[in-house]
Amino acid sequence: MLASSDIVQQLIPQKNPMVMVDTLIRHEDQQSITGFCIQDNNLFTEHGYFSAEGLLENMAQSAALRTGWIARQENTGDGDFSPPRGVIGAIKNFMVYQLPKSNTCITTTIVIQAEVMNATMISGRIMQDQVLIAEGELKIFLQ
Repeated sequence: MLASSDIVQQLIPQKNPMVMVDTLIRHEDQQSITGFCIQDNNLFTEHGYFSAEGLLENMAQSAALRTGWIARQENTGDGDFSPPRGVIGAIKNFMVYQLPKSNTCITTTIVIQAEVMNATMISGRIMQDQVLIAEGELKIFLQ
């Protein structure tokens, strides 16, 4: 694991209770893997399940965590670090195959498909217990 919850919260612009990632498991050139343990009191948990909206937000925040990790590694200044902010410009082929139950953990793999100026196209796959539960593509614009 590269970063636990305390570090993760410094690397993404979202703050509690809107944080939907809690670990950075691995980061390589074009791929990052994050983890998230879903609590009963999560904003996106209803009737004991994490919603499709929560899965989408987890995917987006996994991409944000990747960007924050890279920015932190490249930060040479002595001042306070501020994570890059982005917005989702497009969602494509987002499919949810199964909603995860609360009090379970998921892992999300983000793969960079293309980066052009301030736009990044990613594909994401969310797994639970080695089973694909959601996947899709996002176009994210950094501000």
